[in-house]
Amino acid sequence: MNDETSKPDLRYISGLFQLYGDFLAATPYGTGHINDTYAAVYDQSGSSVRYILQRINHHVFKDPPAVMENINRVTAHVRRKLVETGATEVSRRVLALVPTPDGQTWTKDVAGNYWRCYLFIEKARTYDQIESAPQAFQAARAFGAFQRLLADLPAPRLRDTIPEFHHTRKRFDTLRAAIQADVCNRAAGVKREIQFCLEREALVDVLLGLQTRGLLHERVTHNDTKLNNVMIDDATGEGICIIDLDTVMPGLALYDFGDLCRSGTRPTVEDERDLSKVEMRQDLFEALVHGFLASAGEVLNATERDHLAFSAKLITFEIGIRFLTDHLQGDRYFKTHRESHNADRARVQFKMVESIERNERAMHRLVQDACG
Repeated sequence: MNDETSKPDLRYISGLFQLYGDFLAATPYGTGHINDTYAAVYDQSGSSVRYILQRINHHVFKDPPAVMENINRVTAHVRRKLVETGATEVSRRVLALVPTPDGQTWTKDVAGNYWRCYLFIEKARTYDQIESAPQAFQAARAFGAFQRLLADLPAPRLRDTIPEFHHTRKRFDTLRAAIQADVCNRAAGVKREIQFCLEREALVDVLLGLQTRGLLHERVTHNDTKLNNVMIDDATGEGICIIDLDTVMPGLALYDFGDLCRSGTRPTVEDERDLSKVEMRQDLFEALVHGFLASAGEVLNATERDHLAFSAKLITFEIGIRFLTDHLQGDRYFKTHRESHNADRARVQFKMVESIERNERAMHRLVQDACG
């Protein structure tokens, strides 16, 4: 009936889940790079009710059932913790999966595509770029709370939905291989960016080395903590719900904080072409530090706290590596909308790395002061 390159029959897809009422419409929703997301509208006794339908990109997530197993476990655990602590509006504070008629959390269409459905969180939205320090604080506090709530997730260990997703050494080695292969003859156009990466190779082993020595511990982490993965309440400005849980799996707390700084301290869009506008904002970094420590500080150890500023540089560098690698390999991972789109994205990340390098000492002092 449909495949990943065709327009899906969303009336049919929505009928694969326990949705009540009359289907009215479904339209593309959000700005995600990987999955295809739609907002489906149903008429339920005269009221319009929305749901989120998502087609899981099974080329990126090779084992969608494992992804859904993780999501189901994580959301159920967070929901229990919220109920136990007397939280209000729990259905707005954690994603709620809509089951299929046989009680499953996902389904496949006749073309072999994997789909899931969530309740739509109303009166809240995501932002692609930060707008204020209070907003940065709220986003960081929400991601920190997500880690804290999952600190006691019972065994077994979560599945690795993308093995070695934040393994910075392997990301770097993949880039080096892409440079050497140059399958699309694009390396000549990004010589400066390639040299930038090669000069900073030593960065990629720092956190991995600390983990090997037992100074950093594996935790349940989101692994994609960009700003547009937290819902901000329209009325209160509170960060109320963490979304896009495909990459929730074992990882390092510093990966989450570093990636949050990557998007949360940049005052421009991710693919900004005017690099003169790209500069790490210290006031936003300070807000992120205080927000993250306010909710996750009690579960972080000394080594984690000591490397918060470094993690901002490392993960920004890593994401730049990934964009540059994808550009060299022919844009196979991230969706692109123009020529050299991934190269533009990489340049923004590298400009941010340079900005962080100029401010890193002050950032570290700020963290020390915040930790007391």
